[in-house]
Amino acid sequence: MILDYKAIKLFGKPLFTWALVETPMTLLGEMLHNEACFAYVLEGTCLTYTGTEMLKVQQQEAFLSKCGNYTTKLLADEVDGQYSTIAVHFHLEVLHKVYENALPEFLTTKSGNQANNMTKVISNELIDTYIQNIHCYFKYPEYVAEELLILKLKEIILLLLKTTKAPDILAIMHHLFSPKTIELKEIVEAHHFSDLNITELAQLSNRSLSTFKKDFKDLYQDTPANYRMNKRLEKVAHLLSCSDDRISTITYACGFKSISHLSRIFKEHYSVSPSQYRLNLLGK
Repeated sequence: MILDYKAIKLFGKPLFTWALVETPMTLLGEMLHNEACFAYVLEGTCLTYTGTEMLKVQQQEAFLSKCGNYTTKLLADEVDGQYSTIAVHFHLEVLHKVYENALPEFLTTKSGNQANNMTKVISNELIDTYIQNIHCYFKYPEYVAEELLILKLKEIILLLLKTTKAPDILAIMHHLFSPKTIELKEIVEAHHFSDLNITELAQLSNRSLSTFKKDFKDLYQDTPANYRMNKRLEKVAHLLSCSDDRISTITYACGFKSISHLSRIFKEHYSVSPSQYRLNLLGK
């Protein structure tokens, strides 16, 4: 549930937004082709998934994301708590006006290979101070002027290009408004063991649930649920045979929610419990 939300606009488009959310909360959405975003976590943890990526961003950390499909899970630091973030939104139309229709070269010159959809930004004192200043604007909106917003937009772009992740950020900047094309197989294989459900995978692939299931069946000759479960069980069996990891560690690494859930499914598939499966291998 969104508890509070505020926006400061530039040229009619949201430039800065602040949100306070009751957790846990899952957001499914698409960032349009002419949009991108820099998000800084004030409180809580953000798990963001794209077709082939996952980022975990915690308090006083940030990430830059380009246009595309996303699934975001918002969590609190405590069991029952809140998540809060400040975001800077990049709209192509706004950037053209800010730079007087002559975008900087790093926003227009494309590198040969498309970059990832997002990258974590290692914050520093300058970025922390920048966010604190933006936070104050929400408290005193009467002091916010168009000229100031233009300067702050240019400032964050320059600050991002001076961080330790500058090469990754520059790569994203080159393709900021060009969606990355990802094949269905890439998405499926990237998220075998994530906690994304089928609906969320369909959204990341830019398909309806029914189309996702049909395309999946055509590709793998199996249902998504059955295929993913078999892949997870295969990994469990592999880790039981070649590692000393505790069964609890293997459980969560393979995408199962609890040991009891894994034990029941594993026994249905292999006719023995995970612990007995490991013992049988050791006895050979």
